[in-house]
Order: sequence, then structure tokens, then C-alpha cells
Amino acid sequence: MLNSIYYEEISSPIGPLVLCATENGLCHIEFATYKEAEEILHKWSRKLLGHERYIRDRAVLGQVIEQLKNYFSGALVHFNLPLDMQGTIFQRNVWQALTTIPYGETRSYKQIAEEIGNPNAVRAVGGANNRNPLPIIVPCHRVIGANGEMVGYGGGLPIKQFLLDHESQYTSDSSV
Repeated sequence: MLNSIYYEEISSPIGPLVLCATENGLCHIEFATYKEAEEILHKWSRKLLGHERYIRDRAVLGQVIEQLKNYFSGALVHFNLPLDMQGTIFQRNVWQALTTIPYGETRSYKQIAEEIGNPNAVRAVGGANNRNPLPIIVPCHRVIGANGEMVGYGGGLPIKQFLLDHESQYTSDSSV
């Protein structure tokens, strides 16, 4: 159906996830059940997409579910999915830069700012990172503070640490 958002809820090693997609691709992931995230999802979709018709459809999200399952089992290090990310040009540039961070590695906000050609935009990069609608798929968990410290994560720092530890266990050089 036109103007619908398809969703499915899955269990994962980091807790329940709600996966959302439009006809164009995966558009949002929430760290929660649908019931817990329903208000946030509807507010998000009204603001960015102008609608909020949600239809539960596991088949539409089958490829996403399979790739996440393989990621969590250690069999997948790079997602290959159609994405429909809604954001400003700056945000989309930051999110694109996040996808270039190799599996099992980290970058600082400053390094991302330099990569997008705006070395003074460290704070803005942090804001864009915080608004990433596709955590895990667009690996904002791989961004850390310049001093190597763990800083902010929408799912919480324990989930960020889990994801970094998970990836480091499947890389030949586990220096995360």
C-alpha cells in the first residue's frame, strides 16, 4: 500500500527491536517492542514522512531480519539492504560516513567531521549520529569520543559496548 510503513518486531541479543520500512527500504529501528515504541514511531513518521499508517508485515522485512540474525551470529560483517533514510543533507552525509567505518573498528566524532569535509562540525556530527534512524545497520555504535571513551548511544551505553565487543570477537584484529 502506498504511504504505509511496514514493521516487524524481533528478539535479539540486545533486546527487542522494531524494524520499519517503506516501499523504498528500511527506514527506522527502535530498541523496544512496538507497543513500547508506538508513540515515538508515530511522532517520527508524522514529522519526517507525513503519515503514520503502520502495517505489520514480516515478509516485507524478511531480508532485514535475516541479515540481523546473521550479524548477531557473527556470519555477516556488512549489511546490504535498501535504505530509506530521512534527514537533512548534513545528517545523510554523516550517516553515509558511518557506513564506511569497517566492522570491528571505531572512529571519533572528529574523524567523521574531517571525513565529511567539515572538521569544525564535531558537535553537529554528534547530533546527526544521535538522530541516526538505523542503529546497527548504519553503525553509529562505532563512533567514540576523541579520548577513546564511550559516549552516548540511543540504545544505551551497555548496548553500544555489547555491539563493539560482539564485533571485536569476529575480527582478526580485536583491538576495538
